[in-house]
Amino acid sequence: MCPAVAEFHWQVRVYYEDTDSGGVVYYANYLRFLERARTEWMRALGFEQDELIRDEGLLFAVRSASLEYRHPARFNDLLTVSVRVVERRRASLIFEQRVSRPDDERGPLCSATIKIACLDAESLAPRPIPEKILREIPDVD
Repeated sequence: MCPAVAEFHWQVRVYYEDTDSGGVVYYANYLRFLERARTEWMRALGFEQDELIRDEGLLFAVRSASLEYRHPARFNDLLTVSVRVVERRRASLIFEQRVSRPDDERGPLCSATIKIACLDAESLAPRPIPEKILREIPDVD
């Protein structure tokens, strides 16, 4: 478990399978990179999603996603995906995320706002985020 940080960073390499025939990352694969980074963020906070389902009966699901594509990522690029909570609600979190090349001065390749809902694993009804999880999430500015 790592101490809570305002912004979490995770790196991913672009594989051939992530690209289209021109070697550019297929637009929907950015969602996969963003999801993986949020999973690694949860893991860094000390929470495994399979254990939350099994032990707490809860899961997190994407409720909405808004992405803006600015520059293409290409085969074999090393990307940094950031995760930052910008709003905490009783049963949801809103994240701002970016996908960037570490050495690219043009700014992010892709930026996203993702709303995640906390759900009961059986009924899929919204439920409050457990206090033990909220305690580990940095305060929102």
